Amino acid sequence: MQHIGKMIKRVFDRQPKSHNIVWFANKLNCQRANIYKIFNKRSIDAQQLFNISKILDHDFFADLSQYFQAQKIEKLREKETQDEKD
Repeated sequence: MQHIGKMIKRVFDRQPKSHNIVWFANKLNCQRANIYKIFNKRSIDAQQLFNISKILDHDFFADLSQYFQAQKIEKLREKETQDEKD
């Protein structure tokens, strides 16, 4: 599974310099320390991810969907390869 906190951090790091941790915390209505906790989370509440997506103007749900589809295709290929060997 993708590490959602790392994904959020990568997108956050591409924001304009004026969009710092304090700015992000204010937008999420939380303390600065909570932003660092988000960056370390492997999973996150859907509503919070929706809010972060709006704030950072990035569709994390699409990223996760693409990852899911890629995993699905990989499993199908593995099954086909195994079936060919049998």
